[in-house]
Amino acid sequence: MPLTFTLDPAVTPELRDGILDLWADVTAAGGAVGFVPPVTREQIRPELTRQLVAMEEKRSRLLVGHDEEGRVAATTFLTFNTHRLMTHWIWLYTVMVHPRHQGRGYGRDLLAAAERSARGFEGIEAIRLTCRGGLGLEHFYASCGYKEVGRVPGAIRVAPGDERDDIIMLLPLT
Repeated sequence: MPLTFTLDPAVTPELRDGILDLWADVTAAGGAVGFVPPVTREQIRPELTRQLVAMEEKRSRLLVGHDEEGRVAATTFLTFNTHRLMTHWIWLYTVMVHPRHQGRGYGRDLLAAAERSARGFEGIEAIRLTCRGGLGLEHFYASCGYKEVGRVPGAIRVAPGDERDDIIMLLPLT
């Protein structure tokens, strides 16, 4: 069954807990979402709080995908630029699909829903994201229409002696 996507859902305690669980489970499975395993929900909570504050300040929007059981199965944050010369594109942060749902096309569905959402934002002409090298993520994003537009070698230090490229991807909307 496909996921049901909602842009700007009401932020309830259940939603916060669902996102924390998703984020921890994705990280534990090796997902490149800002942490490395092992990580706890309490270590993730400050980052989620930062994102929720950005939403309250209208600097970011949340897109959530729920599975057929109503559980949080996928999320991403669509974040507006505050620099006056870059307000024509948005960032896509923390793209996550729960490991139990991977391999079903839900990542593509999430990116398509994010693209549809961004097309509805006035003045937005592109979506930009970064991904961690060494996992092949750039190939997945390219298959969804994103183009690699830059790469910073060794910019992400996963562990001492394990540096990965920071890959910049762009999806033009015009």
